[in-house]
Amino acid sequence: MRVLIKNVKILTMASQSQTVFSGDIGIEDQRILFVESENSHASKSFVADKTIDGTNHLAMPGLINAHTHMGMSLLRNYADDLPLMTWLNEKIWPVEANLTDEDIYFGTMLSIAELIRSGCTTFRDMYFKEEEVAKATTKSGLRANLGLGLVGVTDPENQLFDKVKALHASLHNSANGRIRIEVAPHSPYTCSGAYLKTASELAQELDTPLHIHLSESLVEVEESIKQLGKTPIQHVRDLGVFNARTSGAHCVHLMEQDFEILKTNQVSVLYNPSSNLKLGNGFANIGRMLKEGINVAIGTDGSSSNNNQNLFEEMHLGALVNKGIEADPTALPAYKMLEIATIGGAKALGIEQEVGTLEPGKKADLILIDLNKPHLTPHHDYVAMLVYSAAGSDVSHMICDGAVIMENYQIKTFDESAIIEKASVLAKQLIERSMSKNREA
Repeated sequence: MRVLIKNVKILTMASQSQTVFSGDIGIEDQRILFVESENSHASKSFVADKTIDGTNHLAMPGLINAHTHMGMSLLRNYADDLPLMTWLNEKIWPVEANLTDEDIYFGTMLSIAELIRSGCTTFRDMYFKEEEVAKATTKSGLRANLGLGLVGVTDPENQLFDKVKALHASLHNSANGRIRIEVAPHSPYTCSGAYLKTASELAQELDTPLHIHLSESLVEVEESIKQLGKTPIQHVRDLGVFNARTSGAHCVHLMEQDFEILKTNQVSVLYNPSSNLKLGNGFANIGRMLKEGINVAIGTDGSSSNNNQNLFEEMHLGALVNKGIEADPTALPAYKMLEIATIGGAKALGIEQEVGTLEPGKKADLILIDLNKPHLTPHHDYVAMLVYSAAGSDVSHMICDGAVIMENYQIKTFDESAIIEKASVLAKQLIERSMSKNREA
């Protein structure tokens, strides 16, 4: 399939010195063939199977949602305004114990519809029944790193590690390489030290990333210091967990030593501003992390603690929050936030050689922003516009792995209305089933 996008504004994210320019993008099969200024020789000689008119649109790399729980969309607006541990122990975990394969598949499809509509070509999931998540990902055409959530306290026989191995053997690099299986221990407070060490050893054995929650709440950090005499980050470092290529979700409450540990061990931090704020967990010091040279990516977290999968909203909020925290309007500027949502995410997922920028040879993962909107006018600064003015609903087209996933706001790979209808029914049944079992207990 050869696709030509003509007469479009282009933000490659390949270099901050390269400003937005008008031009054409050529795609052949899964990869970008050229990104050139208008009237280039390449576009004139390119014979396309499909041509997209990019007039009044801006092309940029697809966003990367670096931390989420896709099937959790069925719990959206179910348990809100609660502290993290109350939210988990009394509301979320009891319901999640009743999730079925069908729930996970349609919950994931519902989240995928959100991701497509808000410009995310890639996501990273930590949840249950990842074979169902893989099935949904394959159908949708998106790219994903998938990790079966490993909760050590509910896996005393370490049986889930065999499940991860089986998933890796059957699904890693499936869907034309779009799906990667990684190792995802939930957190230090749900996994013993021995369990975390085994998880890290497995990630190294499989040569795949490790994805874990770290230092999300103050209570978590205080309990770790009380019981172990060290922070969660110091604890997992001492266990050797960081010997694997690790990403830590949240990292909100860090002590001085923690920053150096993250930097020295090349841990990527997955920033989740909406979830951190909604659960009352505070503000991750992203400015300090960036100054230390720590790679930062951004995620939405699950739809029960956010409550959506809109990464444009996360970029907007994340940039503003850090300006407020540091009392500095120059903190976390717009271009840096776009880097976090594209290049930073690609690095965290270990796919920076393939995606994150619009360059010849890279995978054709890109989105088009419809500029013909009152809230995006005038176009003085396109970069600032994307972070401070744009919304997920401004995404009109999406291409992932060279395939057109959404065109003129219409999702092409599945029936969105059918997904919404089915997910609504399943969500109601899930809550009713869970409440019934709780009453019986």
